[in-house]
Amino acid sequence: MAARKDIDGSASVPALYGAELRYKREAAGRTLQETVEGSFYGVSLLSEIERGTRRMPLDLARHVDRLLSTDGFFERRCEDVRRAKKGVHAEYFVQVADLERRAQVIEKWTPALLPGLLQTAAYARAVIHAAHPLDQPDEVEAKVAARVRRAELFVDPKMPEYWAVLHESLVTQPLLPAADMAAQLDHIAALAECRRIVLQVLPWNGPTRPFMELDMMFMRFADAPPLLYTEGPYHGQLIDDPLLVGQYRKAYDRLRAAALSPEASLAMIRAVAEDYRNGQHPA
Repeated sequence: MAARKDIDGSASVPALYGAELRYKREAAGRTLQETVEGSFYGVSLLSEIERGTRRMPLDLARHVDRLLSTDGFFERRCEDVRRAKKGVHAEYFVQVADLERRAQVIEKWTPALLPGLLQTAAYARAVIHAAHPLDQPDEVEAKVAARVRRAELFVDPKMPEYWAVLHESLVTQPLLPAADMAAQLDHIAALAECRRIVLQVLPWNGPTRPFMELDMMFMRFADAPPLLYTEGPYHGQLIDDPLLVGQYRKAYDRLRAAALSPEASLAMIRAVAEDYRNGQHPA
């Protein structure tokens, strides 16, 4: 059994509890494979948790506590790790930001705002000002920086496959001044052209009525069941019930089937960006 290493918990809370997990697992004489048996998770995720590079999901923490007889230790420590990773993200979004980085596929439907991963700093700033008008300038800029940093996912060679379906109004009804809106659409088009994302635009008269108030993001993983995340301006909810996730997934597929093709959507984005640059309102 490996010796327990002293780790500075103030520097890396996930590393501290990852090392403790390994110590407890090896003290119990269990392999990684034996430890994940009976859970929905794989060996690779557990290994990364032990190295302090991934956060332990709450249901896995409960499973480990039962298996290793650790009296709820890892379930209680999940809250410590959550606080350590929170930063400037809203509390309800902390886990989602972590899940984005380890997803194999992300699929997004957005009827009200452009997805956070696709937003320029100017667009993110406008959204934050609208939702949190009393935030101080330094708070706003910290949130903008955190949102822009999330998009570093697109330069990672192991980035997830990302598919976004946008309602047409997000393109043709500007949230920003014309020049900034042109830059925002150019940014999205560039991501599509270099094959970092697959983009579709759903026409304004598409079958959207039941879903105009519902933002949906589906995440699929190599070592865990798929999840659905929905959110509003001040709340978010992760859904893992397989039947409910499947039902919403069928609705998403219908929206995607009714959308313009990726090629036609990209052409539309480019044309509308040019209209904004020329001072014209998109037709």
